[in-house]
Amino acid sequence: MTSSLWRGALPLLLASTSPTRRGLLDGAGLAVETENPGVDERAVEAEAAGLAPDDLARRLAEAKAGAVAARRPSRVVVGADQVLACDGTLFHKPADPAAARDQIGRLAGRTHALHSAVALAIDGGVVETFVETARLTMRPLTAAQIAAYVDGAGPDTIRSSVGGYQLEGLGIHLFSAIAGDHSTILGLPLLPLLARLRARGLLGF
Repeated sequence: MTSSLWRGALPLLLASTSPTRRGLLDGAGLAVETENPGVDERAVEAEAAGLAPDDLARRLAEAKAGAVAARRPSRVVVGADQVLACDGTLFHKPADPAAARDQIGRLAGRTHALHSAVALAIDGGVVETFVETARLTMRPLTAAQIAAYVDGAGPDTIRSSVGGYQLEGLGIHLFSAIAGDHSTILGLPLLPLLARLRARGLLGF
């Protein structure tokens, strides 16, 4: 099935080195390769000052897809990015355990939004973008509970995601309610992406 599902002349090119996003595409049976887009996300964010969080996510995804598509114009390229916003504040990947403890403490007891954007590039240029949003409510947490989570999850986990958590691991214990598609939370809204690839004749069924 995998060999006949993807109908592009070359494998789908993911403008990301995220193993989670790669795993979602692999799991869906797509032929996929990855390439680091080399985009300075904070520079793009600074240039896009004033944009709503979902529009910022879209701008970042466009920048990543566009950078790789310019180098690989013969490829179908997917760029993706995710922005976490809570009451008007944007959050980024924690740099270290101390930053993770602080960030999770600020999110505890509140609902935040994960805006996951995707940009599709064909023939060297971005042809389509979309954004899906999930809303997650973190339960109230004591400083001791936050420290126990950060220590248990480990530095690689807390540095790898914008919220400092991974729902597929210990991060699930931080939450009381989740509204949104699981792949959106993981950073690559898979159902709408597959629908768009299918509409362009790039999937076998």
